Amino acid sequence: MGRVVTEAELVDAVAREREAGRTVAFANGCFDLLHVGHVRYLQGAAAEADRLVVAVNSDASVRGLKGPNRPVLSEADRAELVAALRGVSYVVVFSDPNVERLLLLLKPDVHCKGTDYTVETVPERAVVMSYGGRTAIVGDPKNHNTRELIAKIASRA
Repeated sequence: MGRVVTEAELVDAVAREREAGRTVAFANGCFDLLHVGHVRYLQGAAAEADRLVVAVNSDASVRGLKGPNRPVLSEADRAELVAALRGVSYVVVFSDPNVERLLLLLKPDVHCKGTDYTVETVPERAVVMSYGGRTAIVGDPKNHNTRELIAKIASRA
């Protein structure tokens, strides 16, 4: 089971992992109402390295991205759920508009994005390349999403 950590704790943990010769993958997302697409994305990301770091968007960040009625679950709950998934080593909550700062701080070996991207369209690709990392597209086709899950639940209520 993974651990929810502060950014400072994460920096120290990644340094220890590297000293032990382990590789690090990085994934990020909102993970509001965890669904099978999230699980498959994170399993794919975990397969890319020895350890997986997952950055979970803060509540304020999710509201900015998804609208005023989101997130459904708090950042603490979302982080704990993600940390409980097999293959996840560390979870950190972030409030930046994107993950570029975290990527530069941690310099993961692999930055993992979902199948709604190609390697060429990942916004942070240049940042990852700047420190010698690589980008991987992981997970299943994007035919699962939280917005549709919320609508389905609401229609049955």
